[in-house]
Amino acid sequence: MTVLPDDGFSLAAEFPDATRDQWQRLVEGVLSKAGTDAAGAAAEDALATALQDGLATRPLYTAENGAGAVGHPGFPPFVRGGRPGATAVSGWDVRQQHRDPDPRKANEAVLADLENGATSLWLTVGPAGLPVSGLATALEGVYLDLAAVVLDAGAETGPAAEALLQLCDERSVPRTALTGNLGADPLGTLARTGQDAGLAGQLTEAAALAARCTRELPGLRALTVDALPYHDAGGSAAEELGCSLATGVAYLRALTDAGLTVDEACGQLEFRYAATADQFLTIAKFRAARRLWARVAEVGGAAAASGAQRQHAVTSAVMMTRRDPWVNMLRTTVACLGAGVGGADAVTVLPFDEALGLPDAFARRIARNTSAVLLAESHLARVIDPAGGSWYVESLTDQLAHAAWAWFQEIERAGGQAAALRSGLVAGRLAATWRSRSADLATRREPITGVSEFPHLGEQPVHREPAPAPPLGGLPKVRRDEAFEALRARSDAHLDTTGARPRVFLAALGPAAAHTARATFAANLFQAGGIEPVHEPATVDATTVAEAFARSGASVACLCSADKLYAEQAEDVAAALKSAGALQVFLAGRPGAEQREAYVRAGVDEFVFAGGDAVAVLSSVLDRMGVA
Repeated sequence: MTVLPDDGFSLAAEFPDATRDQWQRLVEGVLSKAGTDAAGAAAEDALATALQDGLATRPLYTAENGAGAVGHPGFPPFVRGGRPGATAVSGWDVRQQHRDPDPRKANEAVLADLENGATSLWLTVGPAGLPVSGLATALEGVYLDLAAVVLDAGAETGPAAEALLQLCDERSVPRTALTGNLGADPLGTLARTGQDAGLAGQLTEAAALAARCTRELPGLRALTVDALPYHDAGGSAAEELGCSLATGVAYLRALTDAGLTVDEACGQLEFRYAATADQFLTIAKFRAARRLWARVAEVGGAAAASGAQRQHAVTSAVMMTRRDPWVNMLRTTVACLGAGVGGADAVTVLPFDEALGLPDAFARRIARNTSAVLLAESHLARVIDPAGGSWYVESLTDQLAHAAWAWFQEIERAGGQAAALRSGLVAGRLAATWRSRSADLATRREPITGVSEFPHLGEQPVHREPAPAPPLGGLPKVRRDEAFEALRARSDAHLDTTGARPRVFLAALGPAAAHTARATFAANLFQAGGIEPVHEPATVDATTVAEAFARSGASVACLCSADKLYAEQAEDVAAALKSAGALQVFLAGRPGAEQREAYVRAGVDEFVFAGGDAVAVLSSVLDRMGVA
């Protein structure tokens, strides 16, 4: 191979470097044409997008937005990865969840997963899943020295752990060959159930398990710091991280009080976080989590290597929808990608039908194949920290780390995680965050494909066997689709009772070029509430519209057209629709105050537009229609 000499030739040599000031002046010109007067940094700020936790994404990132030194993969502060090059060799651990209460069915699913790409098992044990007595049956045929087992047994962690260890002894599996996690998480159980009567005993039991693993089971961890209860209750990324830090610190205190060294205590913890379809925020979350925990370990006196956080990513249950569940495959794929790129050690992709009950074989296959495609076909793990060096990702990681650290400090000032859960500090903070996010969901600023955007009223329902009920009490479990799901459920009940869905007549005025955009918007909006849109293309004048409305079987109507045609026809059409018996008349658009008053006098009751509260509008119109 001939090596060409470095002659200093640069393809960009003839192009002068652009400055940030030049870019801002160009933005100023664009904004002024759009009616916004902003200069300099204010012009750039006008294009920024506010996120939760006081974070913001900006339109332009340069080297000055970098977050400083982030270290190297496998070295403190572990932003770029907890293990040097490990995922580039083997990828992440493909960990499949199982919660079927029937041990035989669970065993069939477990073996199918392990034979087709899964590398470890996550078993929900206890009332919310597999009974402890069925653990041996569920693990028949599983090579426990090859496949890691992670337990999630809540208050039954002790009996479940003993059952697993006894099973290994019965099968003559060396305890030194076991890998996985026994899943003790007393504070996570408190968060889920609200019952803290036995918390001290559970912490003592968890510490004893950790000491036992340290002495006898070097490949097995005893405790899980599960941040999913906080995510599932509507918490933000920073709140999830802050709660996990406070929980981890509480466990370090309990373990060291029981006689373990700080290094040994760190080695007994695994952290579980949610991965969402917000790709870059997910990447930043896992990178920030490692940085934060490295700082906690450092302050606690642990050796540098002990500060490497072991992470288990689980695709978010909050983002999963019950309507059009097939779209969940896309959401979980993006979430899995984000977790993998972010450096998670293990990834669980929830099946697309997770929100409907126990997943079937096809859903489990798609879930495990999501990781298989990203690892074996997209080669996602062959690059270490592919997002590293991106000024955007580095800045987002830094912002998130600071926001999470501030929340962690607030919890510590309140007496620690247990005290913050008991006092309602955590619940109140998460509830406030969810109220804010619910407003974005209701106004569709945060759209949900297949639910609040592009719903399909004719879809065939997907039925699954019911899953065991989760524990009651403690923090709530929310879903992004819950407000729209309630509206659709009302529509379904109306369909079952009357044989037809509630209908809205779309009075599409003028030619297609004039009405298509707003008619499409209105159809999308009303279908999100389970209201079927109907219209006739030939709506020439007010009389024709009124006749078409009478034939439609609808009880409400919505005018759809361009502003110019509204000025010419909207008042006459609205009056005609009211005369024809319309209970409510909507107009798609946001006219000026003077025009609005004229339309209201003519019979328009409400205006629907992008950014309006869709849930409030749809709920009120169903009420007006008499839909129970």
